[in-house]
Amino acid sequence: MTGHAEAGALPEDAVHSSKELNVSTNPNTITSSDHRDSPHRLIEDRVSSDSSQDGDNDDEEQQHQQQDLETLSRVSSGPPYTVFSRKMIWWIIVMNCFAAFISPITANIYFPALPAIAQDLDVSISDVNLSLTTYMIFQGLSPTLVGDFGDAAGRRPAFILAFIVYLGANIGLALQRNYAALLVLRCLQSAGSSGTIALVFGVVADIATSAERGKFMGIVGAGLTIGPSLGPTIGGLLTEFLGWPSVFWFCTIVTVVFMIPYVLTVPETGRKVVGNGSVKPQSWNMTLLDYMRFRRQPQDPTTVRQKQKIPIPNPLNTLRVLANKDMAMLLFYNAMLYVGFMLITATMSTQFDDIYHYNELVLGLCYLPIGFATMIASVSQGFILDWNYRRTAKKIGFKIDKKRGDNLKDFPIEKVRTQIIMPCILIGGGVYIGYGWALQAQVHVAVPLVLSFFIGLFVTGSFSVINTLIVDLYPEAPATATAANNLTRCLFGAVATSVIEDMIAGIGRGWSYTLIALIFTCLSPILWVIQKHGPPWREERRLKMIKLREKEEAKRTEKSEREADNSTVLQSR
Repeated sequence: MTGHAEAGALPEDAVHSSKELNVSTNPNTITSSDHRDSPHRLIEDRVSSDSSQDGDNDDEEQQHQQQDLETLSRVSSGPPYTVFSRKMIWWIIVMNCFAAFISPITANIYFPALPAIAQDLDVSISDVNLSLTTYMIFQGLSPTLVGDFGDAAGRRPAFILAFIVYLGANIGLALQRNYAALLVLRCLQSAGSSGTIALVFGVVADIATSAERGKFMGIVGAGLTIGPSLGPTIGGLLTEFLGWPSVFWFCTIVTVVFMIPYVLTVPETGRKVVGNGSVKPQSWNMTLLDYMRFRRQPQDPTTVRQKQKIPIPNPLNTLRVLANKDMAMLLFYNAMLYVGFMLITATMSTQFDDIYHYNELVLGLCYLPIGFATMIASVSQGFILDWNYRRTAKKIGFKIDKKRGDNLKDFPIEKVRTQIIMPCILIGGGVYIGYGWALQAQVHVAVPLVLSFFIGLFVTGSFSVINTLIVDLYPEAPATATAANNLTRCLFGAVATSVIEDMIAGIGRGWSYTLIALIFTCLSPILWVIQKHGPPWREERRLKMIKLREKEEAKRTEKSEREADNSTVLQSR
């Protein structure tokens, strides 16, 4: 059994209002989403006093005072956005960065082992490559289930279940010597590891307000983006010196090292389960630190938990994200940027092998420049995002409340996030074209390696920023939105990787990479459309969500009343 937190937090967006959290308030306190954050109690008291003394004759004066309140109401008077300490927040972020690292490294550490696996299992390279295709299919589908489950039931149970599946699959892969077992276990491995991608960004949304979300998303994103680059290097070393089973034993050890401190110390953060962290989670979902904290700290009587059954994950919730105009456009363009990055990593080993004739170990080392660049880009862009947020807020007179979160209803979050990546996309496109023609001319290896570094810096940094905006635009279900993001990226990525080698063979390296760069560069005006039309689309979605929540609340109330009436009838008999 699990429940929805009914008190203890006022989430950042109006969508998360009292529909989820039942906080006791003074009847004289302004409670609408537009006025919920006024600190100016003197003005508020004056409004109340004038109303009681003059009645309807002072309506005009009250309207002026109400407008003053609207102008001044920028600092929340409700509970803090999260009760977790800064040290605990940073610990949660570090653990999520580690979790984000596991999924992409799992997909890429496997590449150098393909020839050895094919030889030991006595199958062709094409047969072993089929395990890559099945992996990518589950990589796209798994987050649609895990993300929705994590939004509804909590992050910890979703994480733990996903990594149990992943751990079992790795042990099986290390021990198996059968081709059919390889295919099945790779699917399970993908299902376990890929599902966590949606969860890590959901956790960031749980504990970080939009004003400081950029740097945390950047740090977590660094784990996600460095995996594809370090994976082949680690896989090449392990396969060369310890054999291909060591690749899966390595993944097993990494999982155990992560799971032990996670289970013992990382608390539940899902806002539908623990609110802002002040609501006591289910006993089976508590860490050792939770037991000590809640034993010393009595439960707030204003918090109420409505116990409900754990919902069955619904992948249709992920598809519904695509029904929103702004989300559909953003996810499509983010997939295009991701394809540009992925085609570099997917073709680097084969192209460098054809041109420079390196062995597996050296080919793995060639991924290091783009790997370090993606890490630098993700972290630095996160801090730049927060700086641009503060700069814009100061410019428009928007008061930032890092403690309780900001109401983004009248804040141009779309522009704040996307305006800093437009130059990056243009520069990245130019470098991308240069990379293709450097390979075409077969110049010294230092040239494409340096260019790959700048591709990681500009192209990867761009879609890391969009990942943050996706969470900002869908605060009611950030893990589900991230799952939709992952689904679109994997679908487009699967198609692109299946045709890129034939494209290179047909039109050459230079024109192939030029075409890819022109696609994601020429589609960049999509971001201008989102800047202009995104705010009204976001407000339209917010109002729809409020109406939907009101209907759901009415149904629950009606059901409770009906059950109470039935109970009364039975007692009277």
